[in-house]
Amino acid sequence: MKTKIDLETWSRKHHFAFFNAFDEPLFGATVNIDVTVAYQTAKQRGISFFLYYLHCILTAANQVKEFKYRVEDGDVYLYDVVNTSTTISRPDTTFGFSYIDHQPDLDQFIIGAQAEIKRVKSTVGLELRPVYNVLHVSAIPWVNFTALTHARNFAFKDSMPKISLGKITELNGKKTMPVSVTVHHGLMDGRHVGEFIDTFQELLNRQYQVRR
Repeated sequence: MKTKIDLETWSRKHHFAFFNAFDEPLFGATVNIDVTVAYQTAKQRGISFFLYYLHCILTAANQVKEFKYRVEDGDVYLYDVVNTSTTISRPDTTFGFSYIDHQPDLDQFIIGAQAEIKRVKSTVGLELRPVYNVLHVSAIPWVNFTALTHARNFAFKDSMPKISLGKITELNGKKTMPVSVTVHHGLMDGRHVGEFIDTFQELLNRQYQVRR
């Protein structure tokens, strides 16, 4: 479900009009997050670290309202729930786009995600679905990047947040991983990106405290 935003009364009316007129209204930030606890948790539970942090990403995004805004045909909508379209590697080294629904329960999320990953691995090419309530998530575990850019079709007014995660590195027992967050500036500002990153980090740590 989604709710149409009244642009005339919206507090971001002027900011949206300004940035949405840009050829490139997206901005981004890259940070290192601490995954020491999260990585240990995933290994102890015998689950995929990728799916573990993907669940944390979706949980964080659904807690930050600005990550659920989307631009559709010049209008702004607020979705009740956002899911993810994430890249999945295939044995032939290509990748496919998956569509994984958010589930508050981690175990239920993993069941659904594993089924979708299996489906994508058996296909070829790139499946594009006309959905807006997704985050575009990609894993680049081979690169410890400090910045990242995305391929863009400027004819398409893209407003979906894009989150990319890189290679895990370890120093003095602490594991870190770069995370790039790219968002539409008409829909949110730096403070909202910061809120998402802080919530993501808290979830990576706190879930271990709950389940230990």
